[in-house]
Amino acid sequence: MSKDPKLQRMQQTEDQELLKPPLPGAEFTRSDTWRVLRIQSEIVSGFDHLAGISNGVAVFGSARTPVEHPYYQLALKTGRELARAGLAVITGGGPGIMQAANQGAREEGGLSIGCCIELPFEQEANPYLDIKIDFHYFFVRKLMLVKYSRAFIIMPGGFGTIDELFEALTLTQTKKMKRFPVILMGKSYWQGLIDWLRDYMLEQEMISPEDLELMYMTDSPQEAVEIIKKTI
Repeated sequence: MSKDPKLQRMQQTEDQELLKPPLPGAEFTRSDTWRVLRIQSEIVSGFDHLAGISNGVAVFGSARTPVEHPYYQLALKTGRELARAGLAVITGGGPGIMQAANQGAREEGGLSIGCCIELPFEQEANPYLDIKIDFHYFFVRKLMLVKYSRAFIIMPGGFGTIDELFEALTLTQTKKMKRFPVILMGKSYWQGLIDWLRDYMLEQEMISPEDLELMYMTDSPQEAVEIIKKTI
C-alpha cells in the first residue's frame, strides 16, 4: 500500500462512479438510473443559487499558481478590473489563479462566486467567495459556468483550463451557444497554442479561418474588460 499521504486521502468521486462501466448482474436501481436524481438535484441547486447572476465573467486558470507568481498577480488585477466594471467573477472556487480572481473581486467590492468540484484529492475552496456552490459532477459545473457567464477569461493553466477553453470554443463554433468573448490572458503562455492552431490545424483544414477569430489575446486586464463591455 502506498505511503503517500495524498494518495491515501484519495477517494472515489461521483464522477468516477458515474463513468464506470456497469457490472454484470448489477441491479439498475442501485446504480446509474437512480444517480440521475442526484444529478437533477445538483442542476436545480445550481440554478437556484445563480438565478440572479446576469453579469458574470468566468475566470479559469491553474490551481497550482502561488501567491507570489506573476500570473497570480495578473489574475488579482483582472478580478479587480472586472469588479470595477460591475461584473461578477465566477471561478472554480479553488486555490491559485482562481483564488486570485476571487480575491481581486472581493477586495474591490464586487461579487465573487465559486463553483467548487469534488476531486479524488483534497482541494479546499478559497476564502474569498461570497457564493459557494459544491458540485459532484464536472458536466453540471460546466453547465453553470457557461450559462451564467457573459465572457470567459482564460488565464495560464493546465488540462482543466484547456478543457474549459475548448468547451467554449466548440459550443460557439457549432452554434450551440451565442458567441461571447473568450479572452486568453497571458500572450507568452498562449502564443504557442495559437501558432499550432494556425500552422497545423488550420493549414490542414481541420478548422476554418474564422474559428481563430473566436479568441482574443491580451496581457492587459483593462483591455480584457473593454473587450467584454463592447461585446456583451
